[in-house]
Amino acid sequence: MIPRYSRPEMSRLWTDQHKFRTWLKVELAVCEVRHRRGEISKKAWDNIRKKSKFSVKRILEIEEEVKHDVIAFLTAVAENVGPDSRHIHIGMTSSDVLDTALAINLSEAIDQILDGVPALLEAIKKQALAHKYTPCMGRSHGIHAEPTTFGLKMGVWYCEVQRAVARLELAKEQISYGQISGAVGTCAYLPPDIEEEALALLGLKTAAVSTQIIQRDRHGFFMSALASFASSLEKFAVEIRNLQRTEILEVEESFGSKQKGSSAMPHKKNPITAEQITGLARVIRSNSIAALENVALWHERDITHSSVERVILPDSCILTDYILSRMTRLVENLKVYPKNMQANIDLNRGLIYSQKVLLALAESGMTREKAYRIVQKQAMRAWDEGKDFRNLIRRDPEVKKRLEKKALDQLFDQNQYLVSVDALFRRAGLE
Repeated sequence: MIPRYSRPEMSRLWTDQHKFRTWLKVELAVCEVRHRRGEISKKAWDNIRKKSKFSVKRILEIEEEVKHDVIAFLTAVAENVGPDSRHIHIGMTSSDVLDTALAINLSEAIDQILDGVPALLEAIKKQALAHKYTPCMGRSHGIHAEPTTFGLKMGVWYCEVQRAVARLELAKEQISYGQISGAVGTCAYLPPDIEEEALALLGLKTAAVSTQIIQRDRHGFFMSALASFASSLEKFAVEIRNLQRTEILEVEESFGSKQKGSSAMPHKKNPITAEQITGLARVIRSNSIAALENVALWHERDITHSSVERVILPDSCILTDYILSRMTRLVENLKVYPKNMQANIDLNRGLIYSQKVLLALAESGMTREKAYRIVQKQAMRAWDEGKDFRNLIRRDPEVKKRLEKKALDQLFDQNQYLVSVDALFRRAGLE
């Protein structure tokens, strides 16, 4: 667990204090339902509710002796409650407590992450609107393709984050299931209606059929949703890192007045936040694989998943929350350089307009295959000889036969790539 990377609200969810408090909520919910049904007297229930307390230190002391965390917890609570503690945990197995409490904690964690998303969406939207018509080079395979706008780049991110929200919300629904079904899930000691009523008190739904555990496909899906979101944040970070390359320098992370980029080279301004996000996203993705490995357990259960989850679930929730916060600040403070974007568009000596010339020749009646050969021939000359593609095309005899000078010049106007920007922004909800 790496609590220093997270907001305090997220770190608190993974403390021993909060874990044991959630365990106690589960135990008390079952006792409350049994009291309502007359199985626990009012006097006993009042005593249990009043005196059910614990000390983390005491639980850990007992666990050192008994080597079982749930038994240590129950013993510590019983020391405070007294004889009425006999009603606590009746008909339950450890996983009834552990998995049900874990469902609560994971649901809380998703809520914390979702609470942080609006700020990121707002930061992306602000950049998108500010640079709605800022031309920049679109690249495929890392090579100049055709102009786009920096605002449209941000629009892609905006929609992707919204899809991540939908997946996280579905993950919350999938994980918000508990069980109070006994040693192998048969509800032999506590009937299903008690289970359902107790889980409803906890804000959870009931797993229709369980074993000794909540099935781990739910946790695998939960982790996959985190991994998918982390991968999107990494994608944004990688784009920023690439655009901050010295020879591109279209955007740049903010750099504090007292910040240092290198111990050896005073000139360095490195994209360290984007690099941190990239690295930590790898950890979250790797953890999702471990979660999927946990799905296949022996028979009604084994404990191979337990030790894994004690690491991957807290770490992944904390790290997702952390990189979300870091990405938000990165986008909010991102430096954008429109002049460099235009300079990079102009670097290619008009090559990016090759498709426009190709289509114009085809529309003039020339076969597409012939038009492609003509345009590609001049494009390769521009590459190989360092000549201006526009001049080469203007002088090509086959082109001159088909296209008048005025029509040809209009093909090299980059504003023609911006004609649908308004429509695309409306479709993305960026208005």
